[in-house]
Amino acid sequence: MAIRLVTFDALHTLITPRLPIYVQYSQTFEPYLGVLDPDALKRSFKIALKQVQQEQPVYRGGAEEWWGDVIRRTAVGAGADPKVVDSSLGEIVPRLLKRFSSREGYKLFDDSLPTLKRLRELNIRTGIISNTDARMRAVIEDLDVMPYLDTVLLSEEEGVEKPSCAIFQRACERLGIKPEETLHVGDELDCDYQGAKACGLKALLVRRPGPEGEGEHKEAGEDLTGVQVVPEMSRVVDLIQQRKV
Repeated sequence: MAIRLVTFDALHTLITPRLPIYVQYSQTFEPYLGVLDPDALKRSFKIALKQVQQEQPVYRGGAEEWWGDVIRRTAVGAGADPKVVDSSLGEIVPRLLKRFSSREGYKLFDDSLPTLKRLRELNIRTGIISNTDARMRAVIEDLDVMPYLDTVLLSEEEGVEKPSCAIFQRACERLGIKPEETLHVGDELDCDYQGAKACGLKALLVRRPGPEGEGEHKEAGEDLTGVQVVPEMSRVVDLIQQRKV
């Protein structure tokens, strides 16, 4: 059955941080907390993010408080004085939230817009399904992506997140397209690839080569046996045209 809709994850799929997130955190922290070790910040952010995602799914309590918790844990985990962190959070959190609400914090991968344009030329609908808060909508608009999208579903706005079938099904229903006519493309094995497949969609896993594998966004112990992987967005259109998805 021909593909009529392609949905994409946002972060690490179409969009990437302009500088590594831990570098941008470091730059924002420094006037308040001094210089923190970059490697410690990198580790601490990953740990803090995973903890808060597990403890407060779908941005429970609101995105500002949710990210405030991540930011606090990141700073303290990287060695900052907890008392100094607490006294500075009122200024640090708004600065980081603002930075990651626009092109100041994010940029498009070079192949993102050309791919969306090619899909539009083929009369294939497109959308974003992302486990992010509502600020991602502002990012998409600031990066001039919105004209090439037919629907955008963000987990904070929807109250549900990948890999739940509800969010995949809503994207299909809003455009009147069957799941089996839909392809989802993303960088997370469980949320994007396995989640979409379990909900009746076709799926591709993006693994972009990059320094230290950062762009590949791999988790330890992943098994990619039988998983259809693409290294870049242009391959998505090629596989659709070759009917290999």
